[in-house]
Amino acid sequence: MSYPLRTVTITSPARLITTFSTHRFLAACTCRFRCFSTSVMNKVAMDMSKVTVIDDVLSLQNKIDAIRTAGTSKLQVIADFDATLTKYSVNGSRGQSSHGLLKQGNPEYDAKRQALFEYYHPLEFSSVIPVEEKAKLMEEWWGKTHNLLIEGGLTYDAIRESVANSIIAFRDGVVELFKLLEEKNIPILVFSAGLADIIEEVFRQKIHRSFKNVKIVSNQMVFDNDGRLISFKGKVIHVLNKNKHALDMAAPVHEHLGDVDGLLVNNSLVKKRTNVLLLGDHLGDLGMSDGLDYETLISIGFLNNNIENNLPSYRESFDIVYLNDASMWGVVKLASQLCASAVS
Repeated sequence: MSYPLRTVTITSPARLITTFSTHRFLAACTCRFRCFSTSVMNKVAMDMSKVTVIDDVLSLQNKIDAIRTAGTSKLQVIADFDATLTKYSVNGSRGQSSHGLLKQGNPEYDAKRQALFEYYHPLEFSSVIPVEEKAKLMEEWWGKTHNLLIEGGLTYDAIRESVANSIIAFRDGVVELFKLLEEKNIPILVFSAGLADIIEEVFRQKIHRSFKNVKIVSNQMVFDNDGRLISFKGKVIHVLNKNKHALDMAAPVHEHLGDVDGLLVNNSLVKKRTNVLLLGDHLGDLGMSDGLDYETLISIGFLNNNIENNLPSYRESFDIVYLNDASMWGVVKLASQLCASAVS
């Protein structure tokens, strides 16, 4: 199935499909981007040349109005990392995950971790394994992988080199989104079943700056004075438990990038922010808000591949779906709208 460029497909609550031109869709938006330049607005229009799917326009608009009325002090952003903040494809090649890019500098242990992947990865997506049993399998997989990293003598130098040689890049517009949210004192929780130390190094090498409002909820390593991995902090965070229950394991990105003044993401204050903008690339990412007593949640899904088969479930589950490895400019537009003062 082919999807037309330069259109935005919107499905009404009655599930009747209407197609608008990109320019008509942008003109209909109430967000005015007062804080961005003309060049940024042009990039947003270019992003809309990729197909955007909204299943229930009225419901989405009601959520936008509710979040704007409540104000930015009630808003937080929860985002998956791999293939959500980062691109699915980089220069024509499949982008690597934060776990997949890691090379220990020990071929034997790299091969052992790959063997674990080949065994457990199909189990992760099995439709016949009960969730409780699958969660145990995922914890087993992650635990074995972490032990191999320790036994194989992983060093922080190997992490730096792995990131430097990796095929990984942030989506266009991610930096601008983070800047906007930082200016508005809106916390960002980056959830990942990967490794926090690698994600921090990706931020360092690919963005070259820190954000005082960003925390990473992921598996954290402990290194000795020689930079060698000796253990992991806390409980294992895997694909089936990366949610608000893991928040106490979160660490601000800037802890390793140099101190910054201003907003720090306080766990107790974050839990009081009951309006959520959630970003993910997998239906399972919707579980990142589990454990949060939220009032209004807008969910955005990035459907990067296998569109024909996955679009029906994505459009029913997410408020907005971006197709074809879209950039983050559409989210920047929405965030700017959410941060605008409500019209009385």
